[in-house]
Amino acid sequence: EEDCYSHNREHLLARIAVLMGGRIAEEVFMGQMTTGAANDFEQATDLAQKMVQRWGMSDVMGPRVYGDNDSEVFLGRDMVTHRNLSDATAKQVDQEITQIIEDQYDRARQIIESNRDKIEIMAQALLDWETLESDQIDQIMSGVSPRPPSPPDDSADSGPIDDGGETNKKPDVGPNMESPAGGSA
Repeated sequence: EEDCYSHNREHLLARIAVLMGGRIAEEVFMGQMTTGAANDFEQATDLAQKMVQRWGMSDVMGPRVYGDNDSEVFLGRDMVTHRNLSDATAKQVDQEITQIIEDQYDRARQIIESNRDKIEIMAQALLDWETLESDQIDQIMSGVSPRPPSPPDDSADSGPIDDGGETNKKPDVGPNMESPAGGSA
């Protein structure tokens, strides 16, 4: 997120919801939780924390910075941020970060559960065809059965060309397994 100059609040909230999607899919479709979502949780927490503490994007906490932005490398840790807030304010900041994450978790769960049938169709299509094109995904999301995949484009292969009866064949080039690598023996 640091690479971009600015993001609006809705974009950041949507990003947090997307990050929650993997864990919710595990719960909804597999009935279990795995460690696979750990990095997603780290990213979501980092975004929510920055929204509240650095970017003033909390309705509850208001437009100000909470905690010093002076960071330093310390004993193998990436950064240590000095704390310049009271325990009560730190508790409010933590509650707001938690609320943002929980709200987006609920948002993602609602989206996944309300589209479960489409997700299952998409998963089956991927199992059957290995890839989906954008219009096939659009069809599934519209409630229409996806069309079969397009046939592969064979125009890159040289084959018979109508040039007066002659055919253009690729030369038969392959490794010579009888001689060692390097060509001369």
